Amino acid sequence: MNRILNHPSAGANPSGPLDASGLAARIKQWGRELGFQHVGITGTDLGEAEADLLDWLAAGFAGEMDYMVRHGSRRSRPAELVPGTVRVISARMDYLPQPREALAAQLQRPESAYISRYALGRDYHKLLRARLQKLAERIAAAVGPFGYRVFSDSAPVLEKALAAKAGLGWIGKHTNLLDRRDGSWFFLGEVYVDLALPVDEPVSAHCGSCSACIEVCPTGAIVAPYRLDARRCISYLTIELKGSIPEEFRSALGNRVYGCDDCQLVCPWNRYAKLTGETDFLPRHGLQAAALMELIGWDEETFLRKTEGSAIRRIGYVRWLRNLAVGLGNAPSTPEVITALQARADHPEPLVREHVAWALGRHGRR
Repeated sequence: MNRILNHPSAGANPSGPLDASGLAARIKQWGRELGFQHVGITGTDLGEAEADLLDWLAAGFAGEMDYMVRHGSRRSRPAELVPGTVRVISARMDYLPQPREALAAQLQRPESAYISRYALGRDYHKLLRARLQKLAERIAAAVGPFGYRVFSDSAPVLEKALAAKAGLGWIGKHTNLLDRRDGSWFFLGEVYVDLALPVDEPVSAHCGSCSACIEVCPTGAIVAPYRLDARRCISYLTIELKGSIPEEFRSALGNRVYGCDDCQLVCPWNRYAKLTGETDFLPRHGLQAAALMELIGWDEETFLRKTEGSAIRRIGYVRWLRNLAVGLGNAPSTPEVITALQARADHPEPLVREHVAWALGRHGRR
């Protein structure tokens, strides 16, 4: 605390001395000015979350996400990841690009591709880290050099647990962070700092007896309240999984070719979700309503061009075709769909050929 109070620039605040509480208030104000809807501060004790994480990993729910194990306790012990960390500034930013009715309507068009709405615009990782860096620079301008590091889903960080401790919401039964006033359509980012700032209080949970998210999950991935088996989750199957999508889940994917938003769409608290004010999060290249046949017709050069600066690019062209083949396998059987699949039937990658063959089989073709 003394490094804030005693820094020469601390008394330069025209409103009076910038003590720890004053700095915390300024940080939240600066965060709002930088486009974050909510900023909170918490300590580094994640003992309960660490125990839950270890149980989750022991159950095998991480699937092929081996990095969850490799990072060890650095994920749940911030000072091991960034030595000297004593507080975490947690921030969230709205990203919902369209009214929920438009999202639900897109899911009902089996010939169209549904892409999780977080991925329609610019890759949020870069945008949030850049804004958090500016926040850290404002802090440094007020108190002088200090130790910090910014994150946004870019390192082993228990971001939802930290956000919940910082009062940004509670973790719902679908394991997403929820807020009574803003729902769950937001990104999270963090600044690990060595400043002993006052911490915020967590908020109470308000899921009650609601089980809408559990019941709507197409693959039954929410195996119990607050318990997600990633191996069954469509986001995992279409993004994280590098190999073949298990046949038992392919029909349940429907037209979801990159991620899934179903559990958020049905959550009652998302009635209050606000549309994003960030133009970078708005859809690009018509991906919010693109046809499956159009997307599977992209060559690799087109894929790379139209996913430049997008989170979608991380899965690569081969997995993109894999997912689209499954989507077309679930689409209405028309000559155009069959022709689009047959055009990929001899693709050089076995992963693509396998899923195209499955899709053609669904349409009575081999």
